[in-house]
Amino acid sequence: MATIKPFAALRPKTELAAQICELPYDVMSSDEAREIAAGNPLSFLHVSKPEIDLPPGTDLYSPEVYAKGKENFQKLISQGALKQDAQPNFYLYRQIMGKHSQVGLVAAASCEEYLRGIIKKHELTRPDKEDDRVRHIETLNSQTGPVFLTYRANDTLDKFVAQKISKKPELDFVAEDGVRHSSWSISSADEVKFIETQFAQIPFLYIADGHHRSAAAARVFQSRKGAGQSGQFLAVIFPHNQMQILPYNRVLKDLNGHSPGQLLKKLESVFTISKNGSAMSKQKYELGFYFQGTWQILSFHEKFLRSKDAIENLDVTLLQKNVLAPVFGIDDPRTSKKINFVGGIRGTGELEKLVDGGEYACAFSMFPTSIEDLMSIADAGGIMPPKSTWFEPKLRDAMFCHMI
Repeated sequence: MATIKPFAALRPKTELAAQICELPYDVMSSDEAREIAAGNPLSFLHVSKPEIDLPPGTDLYSPEVYAKGKENFQKLISQGALKQDAQPNFYLYRQIMGKHSQVGLVAAASCEEYLRGIIKKHELTRPDKEDDRVRHIETLNSQTGPVFLTYRANDTLDKFVAQKISKKPELDFVAEDGVRHSSWSISSADEVKFIETQFAQIPFLYIADGHHRSAAAARVFQSRKGAGQSGQFLAVIFPHNQMQILPYNRVLKDLNGHSPGQLLKKLESVFTISKNGSAMSKQKYELGFYFQGTWQILSFHEKFLRSKDAIENLDVTLLQKNVLAPVFGIDDPRTSKKINFVGGIRGTGELEKLVDGGEYACAFSMFPTSIEDLMSIADAGGIMPPKSTWFEPKLRDAMFCHMI
């Protein structure tokens, strides 16, 4: 059963939140972060990507980077831009992106339950990225980027949340990308107990985004056992039916020695091809394919769809197994230099730009993986292929920080 706890969040001063809160560290390059934070000393990118305050070319994992992050973090606290609440609370965090709205519970999740598999994973992590987050947490003594969790929706919780967000939010701003961010505190003892009791009946939580953050938090917990470490990590927990998953698209460097005619013939052995199709697929087992200035829709032949295994039936698996490996020579998409991945937030226009500019030879636009597939694979202890999901909107760093 899921054990969650209230905590005293370190939060931005209300009128400064729009200047402070930023997208996560891992969705942008150092150059992009430097440009976003230019002229804004309050930007949390000075904490989450502190290399932007050091000379270009500085090793991202050098001690100076983490020290600069700590210095910038302490500066925001000492000048009152970030202030810790006096008592532990739960919080509600609503995001509105276009017509999509989602409301998550901000809470401290259990490192023990992560290690025991009650908080379920669906991705492998990279040791270097884990090490980076461990060092960031240990240097700051805080978790500043939340883990994005989900659970199977609960009507009783839904009704409670709907009633709470009908009131005026404590914090409410629209970020430069147009996403609206709002938050409410839940501090009464009765309401805190109610939430804890409801989650105690939820068997599992699932990591949607933040595998490296959660793994790093668990490592810090294990290294500090008996040294005052609370054994909790910062999380925002959403009901599964509010999640928005966008496609995670693929662009390929070359045709692996095939002529255009040979390539299309090989694709015809795997797909039914609709010429001059849409840029976006409309259902599972359909892909968009951009090649030589034209979009086509590719539909997998029925014979490839007979597996009862949830991982084998993912579009990303089917594409990798039947096309990327045998046709394009991409045996390991994690390490291959012949493939790159483009988050769905950038749109299919980004795929056209990359191919038309000559940097890539062709592109596949994917149909989004469903949250039901993600949960069923996690329940079975499975690991999804790399770059299977892209969640939007992203949680803003510095809305809530968990001091450890």
